[in-house]
Amino acid sequence: MRAVDIIQKKRDGLELTSQEIQWLIEGYVDGTVPDYQMAAFAMAVYFKGMTTWEISDLTMTMVGTGEQFDLSEIAGIKVDKHSTGGVGDKVTLVLVPLVASFGVPVAKMSGRGLGHTGGTIDKLESIKGFQVERSQKDFIKQVQEIGLSVIGQSDQLVLADKLLYALRDVTATVDTIPLIASSVMSKKIAAGADSILLDVTVGEGAFMKNIDDARVLARTMVDLGKAVGRKTVAVLTDMSQPLGTSIGNRLEILEALAILQGRGREDITTFICELAQIMLGLADVEKTAEEVREQLTNGAALKKFEAMIAAQGGDLEDLYRPSSAAHIIDVKAEQAGYITELPAMEFGLFAMRLGAGRAVKSDDLDYETGIVFEKKVGDKVEIGEVFAKIYSNEKISQELVTDFQKNVKIGDESVAVSEIIEVIA
Repeated sequence: MRAVDIIQKKRDGLELTSQEIQWLIEGYVDGTVPDYQMAAFAMAVYFKGMTTWEISDLTMTMVGTGEQFDLSEIAGIKVDKHSTGGVGDKVTLVLVPLVASFGVPVAKMSGRGLGHTGGTIDKLESIKGFQVERSQKDFIKQVQEIGLSVIGQSDQLVLADKLLYALRDVTATVDTIPLIASSVMSKKIAAGADSILLDVTVGEGAFMKNIDDARVLARTMVDLGKAVGRKTVAVLTDMSQPLGTSIGNRLEILEALAILQGRGREDITTFICELAQIMLGLADVEKTAEEVREQLTNGAALKKFEAMIAAQGGDLEDLYRPSSAAHIIDVKAEQAGYITELPAMEFGLFAMRLGAGRAVKSDDLDYETGIVFEKKVGDKVEIGEVFAKIYSNEKISQELVTDFQKNVKIGDESVAVSEIIEVIA
């Protein structure tokens, strides 16, 4: 076979065989297919797409290019959850211990953030001593003993995806459904869980900007999971505004703790409880919304979270400390009314400018910086009322505050919002 022939075939919109896909991907991993040819292939897929069979073959070939976790030593149905990325998304920090508090084992590998999207691993690393790198043996042992663990993705897991994602990031081929679906599902399948919940974000702050594309991506990933015997459900969730009240690593840890103590904002609390119900159902544990909320507010989930932090070397005293940012700036409303827009992308990029996110993977993070919103879309504000706080270790100019304010839209009527748009099973 020749890579050029495979590229040409896909460029012309033809369906590739399993053998052709396997030859190309394995050749890319072992270095016989160069970056420039794989870049051409990725662009051909971007414009011509792939059939369901092609995406399935691509996904399973990618799974075979690295180690696969065997979680069979852990009793019970193991569940996992993945988000396609967003702004202020601290859901995993609350959802994992909440589900584990019902006796359902959660063995989860999470990633780092890039650009305007935040990463769960980065947030956990804002806790002094917390270890995100664990051997497979220690990972399994911890889940056996306390029921949960969240670690960084192994460097040896799905080698093809690691190489291909870096290439897509610099060739403008990230946001194409076949490559997103195969990237996500190859890692979830290799991670070894029995059941998978997929949070597919849609809107201004997500990779999927419209509901139709998000629905196709969700359906594709659910079908991929089912095809290899993994019970899989996807939810389409709104990412037009930041999720919850905070953006930034330490600040999101603090918000997660507030939710785990029953002090979280009602909308994100309800959203997490709804996801927990679905995730528990994937483990054949049926609970009412009231039972899930009770477990969140009675301290059971918080104890699980603290147990995980301690088991992975985290300092429980440091866990609860406030942000040490040098400057906290109040942002005040310039008119009265109801907040109608808080564009997630703009505020994600703003937080990145403060140091809370990375422009490139090698950037260092400032764990203490970010944004906390006192008001969200649908909330009423008065002139001069503080609706947000900016946390920074650099002095904030009035020009920067003005840039922040201009992204907030205030109108005369309240706007209704709902995090879960649709469930796809």
